[in-house]
Amino acid sequence: MAFESLSERLNKAFRNISGQGKLTEANMEEMLKEIRLALLEADVNFRIVKDFLVTVKEKAMGQEVIESVNPGQLVVKIVHDEIVTLLGESKADVNFKEEGITKIMMVGLQGTGKTTTVAKIANIFKNKLDKKVLMVAADIVRPAAIDQLKTLGESIDVEVFSLGTKVNPVDTSIKAVEYAREKGYDTVLIDTAGRLHIDEELMGELQSINDAVKADEILLTVDAMTGQDIVNVASAFHEQLPITGLVVTKFDGDSRGGGVLSVRAITNVPIKFVGQGEKIEDMDMFYPERMADRILGMGDIVTFVEQAQEKLDIEEAEKSAQRMLSGQFTMNDMLFQLEQTTKLGPLSGIMKMLPGMNKFASEIDDEEATGQIKKTRAIIQSMTIAERNDPSILRSSHKRRIAAGSGTSVNEVNKLLNQFNKMKKMFGQLGNIQKRGGFDEATLNRMMKNMPKGMPNPKGKWKF
Repeated sequence: MAFESLSERLNKAFRNISGQGKLTEANMEEMLKEIRLALLEADVNFRIVKDFLVTVKEKAMGQEVIESVNPGQLVVKIVHDEIVTLLGESKADVNFKEEGITKIMMVGLQGTGKTTTVAKIANIFKNKLDKKVLMVAADIVRPAAIDQLKTLGESIDVEVFSLGTKVNPVDTSIKAVEYAREKGYDTVLIDTAGRLHIDEELMGELQSINDAVKADEILLTVDAMTGQDIVNVASAFHEQLPITGLVVTKFDGDSRGGGVLSVRAITNVPIKFVGQGEKIEDMDMFYPERMADRILGMGDIVTFVEQAQEKLDIEEAEKSAQRMLSGQFTMNDMLFQLEQTTKLGPLSGIMKMLPGMNKFASEIDDEEATGQIKKTRAIIQSMTIAERNDPSILRSSHKRRIAAGSGTSVNEVNKLLNQFNKMKKMFGQLGNIQKRGGFDEATLNRMMKNMPKGMPNPKGKWKF
């Protein structure tokens, strides 16, 4: 994911200074050197890096900070605040009209995922902001764009307006707004044509659409994988169109993230949305402070909770938790927990959002974890209802049947059963603790012994 390398380098710089008794010119210069290298390697614009370091040094070398007994934490706070400033200080909301139709143009070059992004944003408007959205297929340059948008519209139950490839995009956009007014829509999202590069024809078409519909928002999609070219593209579009916001796509890729840190400061155009996957729900509004938290390895617990509320069956999860704590943990409960976890996305991504767990994320092989979850699911689904409710009834012949039905081995079935028994014992101990209203360390240590292998041991505190 973007910023991963930057996050590691910055945390190394902070660790080096955290052991110092106080902040001095010497150790400050050493840390600033590390930060400079981290930012430049992340492909942040060199002018932004220079100004960033000057500001950090000015704020960090104040008398109050120099005498601090914990300079590391104070420097982290200063760097955090400056990253937030670079990213935009506060969330930039979409400018919805209080009355009438809000018209939004989506623009960008080909290959940035613009058409898919239109549907993802429409899904946010519909489900999170309670808007009645109409998507408009005004890209007649790429023949498949209209069909693609219609397919996406069906998947999220949002209507798509199209007059086909023979009608020019300006007329299509005008007719779409008229149709939206007749049908009571309050938001119109116009998918415009892109090009492989910026040219006069593209800009002329976009300007004509804007003149015709008088867009309230013009959102530019930019590809996080293009690095510093994000700044060049955003600047070129902004010179000829009144761009009101950026949508950064492919943020889950291997980009270094420097372009995202640079673009807001150079163009003064805020990032409004960020896409972190291919699924329709893998798009969210952009929160600068939350992103700064993640860059510095502090997690993003607010986003994690929001995603959990949106994607998980909270009511069923509570019922399952009560069954587990009462000692009624079954294979069906284990399967339910796995299914819930997969809804939140890759395990490494979940770890990055949890405070203090970011350092474990790089140790997780998501492909291997996904494969293990598939095996576990297959094994459980190959059991009968009676076997799922009480795995203790399983004998060798049963295990051979389950292994054959799930495409695994008897050894793998045994490993899962062993893990299940440990989890059941642990949940039983938790239930007893809950009944007593508390726990002591001896009890907690016994409970931790039953945790499945591979679980992190916080600061080596618990001895197994």
